[in-house]
Amino acid sequence: MSTFKDWFTEDEDDIFMGSPKSKFFDVSREASKDIVEEEIDKIVEKLAVLEMIISKDKGEDFDINQYIKDYTLDNMSEVKAMKKGLYVEFTGEIICRLDS
Repeated sequence: MSTFKDWFTEDEDDIFMGSPKSKFFDVSREASKDIVEEEIDKIVEKLAVLEMIISKDKGEDFDINQYIKDYTLDNMSEVKAMKKGLYVEFTGEIICRLDS
């Protein structure tokens, strides 16, 4: 991840660049509704699979939301970096679909 560190250091208020999150929403507002819905469905499917993987072999008392909350608090900087990277990835997926 250190190779891409500079990708995520722009000022979120910079009118020319913006944050990965703001660019994702800019692209998603301008892209075809069908393309955006399909890409969001892929994101939800990925989330469902990841939740299933994490919850596998856990007892009935396992609370995935608490697990995620605790993990986020313990790993905040890594989570923020991964989140920004995913926004870049998802934005790229939508943009690639616009050209096809």
